[in-house]
Amino acid sequence: MPVIAVVGANWGDEGKGKITDYLAAKADYVVRYQGGNNAGHTIINEYGKFALHLLPSGVFSKGTVNVLGPGVAVNVTGLLGEIDALVARGVPRPDIRVSERAQALLPHHILFDSLEEERLGKESFGSTKSGIAPFYADKYLKIGLQVNELFDEPLMRARLAKSLVQKNVLLEKLYGKKPLSVDEIVAQVAAFRERLRPFVGDTTSLLLEALEAGRTILLEGQLGTLRDPDHGIYPYPTSSSPLAGFASVGAGIPPWAITRVVAVTKAYSSCVGAGPFVTELQGEEAETLRKLGGSAGEYGATTGRPRRVGWFDCVATAYGCRVQGATEAVITNLDVLGYREKIPVCTGYALDGAVTTKFPVSRLLDAARPVYEELPGWKTDISAVRSFADLPPNARDYVLFVEERIHTPVKWVSIGPHRDQIITR
Repeated sequence: MPVIAVVGANWGDEGKGKITDYLAAKADYVVRYQGGNNAGHTIINEYGKFALHLLPSGVFSKGTVNVLGPGVAVNVTGLLGEIDALVARGVPRPDIRVSERAQALLPHHILFDSLEEERLGKESFGSTKSGIAPFYADKYLKIGLQVNELFDEPLMRARLAKSLVQKNVLLEKLYGKKPLSVDEIVAQVAAFRERLRPFVGDTTSLLLEALEAGRTILLEGQLGTLRDPDHGIYPYPTSSSPLAGFASVGAGIPPWAITRVVAVTKAYSSCVGAGPFVTELQGEEAETLRKLGGSAGEYGATTGRPRRVGWFDCVATAYGCRVQGATEAVITNLDVLGYREKIPVCTGYALDGAVTTKFPVSRLLDAARPVYEELPGWKTDISAVRSFADLPPNARDYVLFVEERIHTPVKWVSIGPHRDQIITR
């Protein structure tokens, strides 16, 4: 059976949550393989509207096992809060498994994230202040704590004592704050440790055994290609790799097992956070698109911040699909564009006196200017359409134009926020 990775082709916020939720109905396992609760997936189903942050999007599917792999930044209080919130709204308690090898994101990571963004001021990176960068810094400095180590208090105390030597210098000398104590952090862990215990286990063996048994596994990425630390808009990426190539590492399965990579992109562009964004709109034009976008407008599922919006960018999306190794693509929010007489699409960047279709390095992006082609709009509501043939001709042509320019077959078109508002080609 297939292992399918669902990933973002752009800056994140492409509508991956709906697509993962849609595909999860046929999956035995849904796995988050990177990131933390610094971004969210908005899902609308029979239970209502939900913004998931750490929980995999399979939590609404009966019988699905939902896994947080070893590559995830596990904010335990956030995770437990999400589970409680689901159950309080009538969702059956989901089957959640947390890798014993994943690392714990703790309150002091959030503290350092907030303090550094505040210190940087106008030069900040647009962090969600969820502790992600300090968490991954600790992980790769080898001073973090794996989830299994939270249950070994002597080891935890020794590790924390070592890491606080450096951290407290920063707190006192750079940020002018009180130092942290080992006892303080241990008490924070003790407050949630026993509630966490039943979820923790060897998810690597679990998934490898599922592969051997022919089960269907869905890998769920956070954010998108352009937020990758190596291939994205550095220095404005996230702190873990959202690429399908990292999914095998972050989930704990062999790379050859991933047979399909589904890249999700919107029918226009959007992003939360700082960094270059060539097709970004401003003023009234941006606000109109922002208000019409999605089920409640273009506002971040985690931060509530207004998303930056722009027209579809073939250069960035073709690059994103290619780097992800996409075998197929999904276009979401096509219905949103039904208000336009003509729809601009960026097909190239004007840069250094020439037009390029290759996505350049970050230092050149600020100077790049979008080259647009205008496509005719369809000026009608398409949210009730359920077959590609029944779309207005101009809507079909828009999809076919994008498909050609991103060099990836478009298998699904989403025309609304609900699970059934999707067209399969």
